[in-house]
Amino acid sequence: MNVDKVLDATGLVCPMPIVKTKQEMKGMEAGQVLEIHTTDPGAKSDLTAWAKSTGNELLELQEDGDVLKFWIKKG
Repeated sequence: MNVDKVLDATGLVCPMPIVKTKQEMKGMEAGQVLEIHTTDPGAKSDLTAWAKSTGNELLELQEDGDVLKFWIKKG
């Protein structure tokens, strides 16, 4: 998958992974992909709901040990 930016939000707890994701997405163009790494288990539902409510597309979610990896395409 082509990724335009990677956001390391490991160690941050709610709501910071969403706050950081929102900041990164502001500077991106439509169609670009942001890869997010987080260790906050609540991010699984939070980032999924955030992507849907903001018109962005959650392309994939993977669990790699304690790290959740999200790929979100800017709408």
